[in-house]
Amino acid sequence: MKPTIRLIGALALAVATLATVTGCSDADVASRNLSKAADNFEVARRIVFYNGITDTYMLSIEGACSKGNDDTSTKLTITCKVGPNTYKKHFLGLSDNVTYFIEQLDPLPTGTSHYVVNFKPSAILPDVRLRQ
Repeated sequence: MKPTIRLIGALALAVATLATVTGCSDADVASRNLSKAADNFEVARRIVFYNGITDTYMLSIEGACSKGNDDTSTKLTITCKVGPNTYKKHFLGLSDNVTYFIEQLDPLPTGTSHYVVNFKPSAILPDVRLRQ
């Protein structure tokens, strides 16, 4: 019996996943799992912006927040979950005298012997809205 294209694709995905995980330290796996949990708004964080010249805190954001993935050295985005299906997104400018740090407020148990993959149907299926 010939293997199907679907079976070959599934095997290739499994091999790629194992290759990604193999050789990682426990710290790498734990860090990746914590980052994934934060991106899914499962981690309480405090983000503080600090002015190094005036020695003052400028802004503090607390909650289930995620740092943006497309940030640059001069732009930072923070998205926070504020309700069951409600989010706020903050855009912040950075300069040579303004810096920030992100603190995880509570410890989160995470495994170091497994790899986490989350599939979200909303990411696969488009959000269709009908207008009249």
